[in-house]
Amino acid sequence: MDFFLTLLVDGVLSGAIYALVALAFVLVYRASRMMNFALGEWMMVGVLLAGSGAHGLQLGTLGGLAFAALGTLALAAAFCLIVVRRLADGLAISAIMATLGLGMVLRGAAALLPGTSTAGPPVALDKTTAALVAALCTLAIAAFYRWSRTGVALRAIADDRQAAMAMGIDVDRHLLVVWLMTGGVSLIAGLLWASVIGGGFGVVLVGLKVFPIVILGGVDSIAGTLVAAVAVGVLESLSAGYLDRPLGAGFGGIAPYLALLAMLVLRPHGLFGRARVERV
Repeated sequence: MDFFLTLLVDGVLSGAIYALVALAFVLVYRASRMMNFALGEWMMVGVLLAGSGAHGLQLGTLGGLAFAALGTLALAAAFCLIVVRRLADGLAISAIMATLGLGMVLRGAAALLPGTSTAGPPVALDKTTAALVAALCTLAIAAFYRWSRTGVALRAIADDRQAAMAMGIDVDRHLLVVWLMTGGVSLIAGLLWASVIGGGFGVVLVGLKVFPIVILGGVDSIAGTLVAAVAVGVLESLSAGYLDRPLGAGFGGIAPYLALLAMLVLRPHGLFGRARVERV
């Protein structure tokens, strides 16, 4: 029983960090209907920028964090202004290829940062503290999205972009806000994950865990994403604890993807997502 409770708590703590990462994915999708497949690379760059600033450029911990914040926010703004505005109303495959291309560019460019081969994350937190910080950030973003004027505008854009524009909402400006939030959330989530597990290029793998979460919860549902994030964290932890030995090491890592396949068959729009209704 103690072993089960240990695995359960560990899964919930991991799920809190997954929820923060998945939230960045869902916010972008709801506002711009784009799937950011470069989210893992975005997190990696944020962590490497923080380590490079703190150690490679000798800026210290706070200086490294400020350096990383400026870098990720500048990247988010540039990508939104140069790419997203041109692709938001275009073909979905174009947006997908754009984010995949961005991910490849970020992987190559990250190796050029000074000190990335030896620098670790500038902050060190235990898993409980990291999960608590992630949960507080998630609640803050959810509250902002629910009650602020900007959040109301973003929800209006998500529901009907043309109607939002007709009501005087500046869609381009609010898209920029969403992508800036994505940059900030990616940095925080990457730092939290790296402080617990380790930094470097391995942070990219966290981004891959986002996709089962957002599909399971419903790609356009914030509440569903939060529930699915905790569920995936617990599933991963329990599978690793109980099934890795009989089924082979690493089964816990693929368990969420097996759940994803089952969900796609049984309920393609996810637990809390809205089924797409088309007029015939």
